[in-house]
Amino acid sequence: MTLNAATPAFVQDLKNALPEKALRDPEPRYLEEPRGAWTGQAAAVVTPDSAEQVATVLRMANAARVGVVPYGGGTGLVGAQVMPDGPMPIVLSLERMNRVRGIYPTENIMIAEAGVILQDLHSAAEAADRLFPLSIAAKGTARIGGNLSTNAGGVNVLRYGNTRELCLGLEVVLPDGRIMNNLSRLRKDNTGYDLRDLFIGAEGTLGVITAASLKLSPRPAGEGTALMVVDSPESALKLLALARDLMGEGVSAFELIYRTGLEFLREYFPEMRQPFEELPEWFVLIDVGLARGLVPSDALEALFVAAFDQGIVSDGVIAQSEAQRTEFWEVREQLPEGNRRVGAICSHDISVPLGSVPEFIARGNELVQKSGDFRINCFGHLGDGNLHYNVFPPAGGHKSDYPQQKEQISRQVHDLVHELGGSFSAEHGVGRLKVDDLERYGDPVKLDLMRGLKAFFDPNGIMNPGAVLR
Repeated sequence: MTLNAATPAFVQDLKNALPEKALRDPEPRYLEEPRGAWTGQAAAVVTPDSAEQVATVLRMANAARVGVVPYGGGTGLVGAQVMPDGPMPIVLSLERMNRVRGIYPTENIMIAEAGVILQDLHSAAEAADRLFPLSIAAKGTARIGGNLSTNAGGVNVLRYGNTRELCLGLEVVLPDGRIMNNLSRLRKDNTGYDLRDLFIGAEGTLGVITAASLKLSPRPAGEGTALMVVDSPESALKLLALARDLMGEGVSAFELIYRTGLEFLREYFPEMRQPFEELPEWFVLIDVGLARGLVPSDALEALFVAAFDQGIVSDGVIAQSEAQRTEFWEVREQLPEGNRRVGAICSHDISVPLGSVPEFIARGNELVQKSGDFRINCFGHLGDGNLHYNVFPPAGGHKSDYPQQKEQISRQVHDLVHELGGSFSAEHGVGRLKVDDLERYGDPVKLDLMRGLKAFFDPNGIMNPGAVLR
């Protein structure tokens, strides 16, 4: 179906139908994405403050066949939040839908609108002595509607699951303006198809999530963090298995970190306190949250002793204070910024089965080194098999000097991931960046079903045109 541009007359119709605060000119921040790969376009930015206003916008856009680009916090890394070409769309920002509608501590449930910033959800849960466990580096900017629309992962997936596992129900506005009210607080409800999961991870291509019923968890009575040096990814996996044997679901996060990332931080953040004077080749960051009566530092010390006796670890540091825990996590959370400062030739957000992680790293490094003397920074959420595998120019080089290698290396890395039964997009989504990859690696029947769902929910193709599906 052919889309139409959002004309001045259409924008005026929106102004007539909505409150004055709900419409603004497109500021640059709505047309940019963090990596600078695209610049978007928009005839106007619409900022409704209710599901009913969102319904009005979509109803009018659908009738006029005008594209709508949903916008959360703008932190996505695959271009789903910008539309660089095609007929002029409008941007739909949920930033004014930023209310926590209710918290039910005894039920461990929170109902929040899509525009609530993730950090504010953390604060609201903490005020009720509860935990909302989704945590990503962009938590101070990202909004929960975008987290749901991309099925964001983050550092606590090992224990609590992706955003999908943290959602009980949704309020969604469909492209024709109908509102699906399914803000369920039920954990058991087998009344037909579970439509919730269609919209989570759909990146705004099927409808607009306006609110969600979210799962909370009890706050751990004690939390602890440690860094432990391992000699290889294989040893890291052994340490993960041992940690879970000793602490079960008390292991909240298990992050694999490579020396290259620390070298980048040392170069660009010399004031940052490094955990090791001599940088190890590999180490892991372990975060635990334990029940009352258990002491995290004792549990981590027991883990280190057992792992050292088995030859799995050679050194380690256990945080002795909350300030030191923060220091350890600061190192992990600044790795992406270090990468950005250096400038990657190509970046990969991949996952493979846990047992295949060492093979992927070894074979991936061989493939990259055959293409040139490149630096590799491999780090990520080892507990769920999600690695950020990034390739950088040699010292003194610039990423723009290697345009041919960028495509070649990415294809080789993704081919290897596919061979190992993995995913070319573990937690960032498909967006516009990976449409070709989805067509290349996706199961043909799955793709046919996805296209059928898109045609059913959005027959005029107004929702985030060009994202996920061509």
